[in-house]
Parts: sequence; structure tokens; C-alpha cells
Amino acid sequence: MQKRTLLDGQKFQITIKRLCHQLIENHNDFSNTVLIGIQPRGSYFADRVKHELSEVLKKSVIQKGNLDITFFRDDFRRKDGIVSANSNTIDFIIEGKNVILIDDVLWTGRTIRAALDALLAYGRPAKVELLVLIDRRFSRHVPIEPDYIGLQVDTLVSQQVRVSWKETEGEDKVILISESNK
Repeated sequence: MQKRTLLDGQKFQITIKRLCHQLIENHNDFSNTVLIGIQPRGSYFADRVKHELSEVLKKSVIQKGNLDITFFRDDFRRKDGIVSANSNTIDFIIEGKNVILIDDVLWTGRTIRAALDALLAYGRPAKVELLVLIDRRFSRHVPIEPDYIGLQVDTLVSQQVRVSWKETEGEDKVILISESNK
């Protein structure tokens, strides 16, 4: 197995800061915009984005929620065993708001499709945008493209992109894992 680091340390932090400044360019003070992290891994990223935005926009109130998509996935009935869901924490109205969906890795697009379905249970947003840390291009199963991208990588189906967060794994790092051919 071969591992290659795509992002870590200062480059990881700079990428998040850059994405936040792009959001500020398009959403100003966030008075009509909310952040929604897709459970579980997108929630960590959404927390980081909210923290960074709060540092820059000190007087703005930035609303952030977490969305569980477990029962909206097209494959949840195919899994063996009991499916356990995360809790939704959206304590605000999204009706007529600009929603920024946040996830760590975009690959096939199926997770985002499920998130769009789940989001409608909370109202009809004016606009939905997608922010991802890593975009694995050329692997889409559904026609979904991100609006904000930390890093685009071209990967094979056999490769994995793994994002580690300081909060859970002790360090901020993105690695590409490839099976070695023997």
C-alpha cells in the first residue's frame, strides 16, 4: 500500500482560509446564508469553516447545522446489519436562505444527492452551493459539481482519499492511498 500526502500542516490551514475568503466574496456578512455540514465527516469541516469565518467576520452571526443523510442514501437498505444514524442539528429555518452544503470529499456525488433530498425536509432554500475540501474528479455517478474546491485530484477507482481531522485523528491531513501492484 502506498500513501501520498496531498495536504497537511500549513497548506491545510491555508486551503481552509482561502475557501472562507471565497465564501465571503459571494455571501458578504452571511445574513442570508447558512452552513450545513454533511454528517459525519463534513461536520468537522463545517466547524472549521464557521470558526474561520467568525474570526474574519467578527460582527456577523454565522448559522451552522449538521445534516444526517443515512436514510436518504440510495444504498442504505443494501447494507448488512443495523444502520445507525447521526443526529440532525439544524435549529434554524432554511426557507429562502442560501445554503452552503459542506463535505470533506466529493467522489461519486451520491452523498450530495442524498443531502439535497434530506435538506428539503427543512424547507426550500433560495440557493444551494457545495463546498468540498477534496474533489475527486472523473468519478461522478450523478451530475453534481462543487462551487468551492479546496483541492482537485484525479484518482483511480481503486484509490482512496482519506481526510484526518485534528479533532478526531489528532492531525489535519489528506492522504491518497493506492494499493501497490505486486
